[in-house]
Amino acid sequence: MDASKETWGSRTGLILAMAGNAVGLGNFLRFPVQAVQNGGGAFIIPYLICFLLMGIPLLFTEWSIGRFGGKLGNHSTPYILDSMSKKSIWKYIGVFGIFTNIAVVAYYTYIESWTFIYVLHTVFGTFNGMGKEEVSLFFDNYVNLTGSDLGIRYLPAIVYLLVLGVNVYILSTGLGGIEKVAKIGMPLLILFGCVLAYQGWTMGADFASREFPDANAWDGINFLWTPQYSSLADPKVWLAAAGQIFFTLSVGMGSIQCYASYVKENEDIALNSVTAGFTNEFVEVLLGSAIVIPIAAGFLGLDWVIENAGFGMAFQTMPYLFQQWGVVFGAVAGVCWFGLLFFAGITSSLAMGTPWMGFMQDEFGWGKVKGAVSFGLIALIMGLPTVLFYRYGYFDEYDYWGGTVSLVIFALLETILFAWVFGIDKGWQELNRGADIRIPNIYKWIMKYVTPTLLLLVLIGAMFTPAGNDWAAAVSGLLDGQGYALESSSLISKLSHADLKAQLLVNPEKADLIEKKMRYSSLARTQLILLFLGITLIVWYSHKKRKTALS
Repeated sequence: MDASKETWGSRTGLILAMAGNAVGLGNFLRFPVQAVQNGGGAFIIPYLICFLLMGIPLLFTEWSIGRFGGKLGNHSTPYILDSMSKKSIWKYIGVFGIFTNIAVVAYYTYIESWTFIYVLHTVFGTFNGMGKEEVSLFFDNYVNLTGSDLGIRYLPAIVYLLVLGVNVYILSTGLGGIEKVAKIGMPLLILFGCVLAYQGWTMGADFASREFPDANAWDGINFLWTPQYSSLADPKVWLAAAGQIFFTLSVGMGSIQCYASYVKENEDIALNSVTAGFTNEFVEVLLGSAIVIPIAAGFLGLDWVIENAGFGMAFQTMPYLFQQWGVVFGAVAGVCWFGLLFFAGITSSLAMGTPWMGFMQDEFGWGKVKGAVSFGLIALIMGLPTVLFYRYGYFDEYDYWGGTVSLVIFALLETILFAWVFGIDKGWQELNRGADIRIPNIYKWIMKYVTPTLLLLVLIGAMFTPAGNDWAAAVSGLLDGQGYALESSSLISKLSHADLKAQLLVNPEKADLIEKKMRYSSLARTQLILLFLGITLIVWYSHKKRKTALS
């Protein structure tokens, strides 16, 4: 089918696919950890404000941009953005919308493969009888390629290839295949989430032990949901909240614009974007906050959770905790948990393939199978090093530059394009065309002034994060002529590996490992730069091809 004629089969399928794009691993893995690390209830208020002032406006912007470009026959960000301005630079800014998806899917599919293999391990009873430390070591051995591989050498790479292959196959069936997966995956995801959330809300102090006598799931829930207004004056919390909005809504990537480019010309995108956004928030805030933290607090106590909260808890801690519910329900809980994560992951990663496929279809006439296979091969070339060199920071580099910095830059530029170049009046008209709901007029002002300003502040904050995240002391020191000390994790510092050099000073005994991390980090960045330049070159060639065809 010609890409310009392909559309979504139903509004329900579109909304579920869009929600599936947004509802991903960040809802269940990143959100609880960010909340804990930023003070629990101190995080929630800035997070919800960022959702209303950044998340919703960006959804409105990306849906509008996508539908506008789609009616002109464009289904990827280079030419969707190009159609909104006479300046040719915008097509090259649109490269971010293809680059980011490939960079993210390269390592994101690896996390999907963890969830897949952990479902199998749960069914096979691998974790039965293992202690907390053994379960944690099991994960470390798996990702570091030092064991936990069922005796099959490079099993993580094989499982990664299998999961990536599943993504490619579904993508090769077009929007219909994605829609079917969303219609099955999203309800199952919510069902599994509700089962686990119910346990989190009802276990209370029933599982306190001699080792953790104060364990109580309600401590975790109260910690997350007791408002702390002091955070409103803490830039660090605001930066974390804004960053989570990008992760959770998949904005600033280019996949939403691509999905929206296939909607009918007068279909309601205002209600669709709000529905997809609030579905994501329901899953994240109500389900995501009710699983990992309360369940861990119910077994291990809140103090342990605050001290150990991290991305790896899902794989290093949860399998052990599920066992405490007994063999049968522990297995059910494990399948629900890792099955939930798998469906959350695959509904998001499928969206990441559509910008590349739409571009190659529009510009070079490639069919679905050729587009999907080529996407899979590029993702494999980019992603295999994240599997083989995980311990040396390849994964982390992709996540930071491709999955964080790139999103903020692209989101900032597209809001400027929509509100200031294309024009907020034309943009507002595009957003409201065919709408079944009336969007409050205040959002017109927010989209023009507030959202771009917040995005600019997030980017500046990430670039110049002061030492200890103490902004008041940093500004005071600058005014007093004492200089401005950067945090080693700030964007500017990371460019020179200041974060790794700081680790080297603290842990000289790990010099060999840290020096290898520096080398592999540089290699990962080189690979990302080459990917961006390669896509830019293809866009340049396609533009030249278009001009030749017109002449």
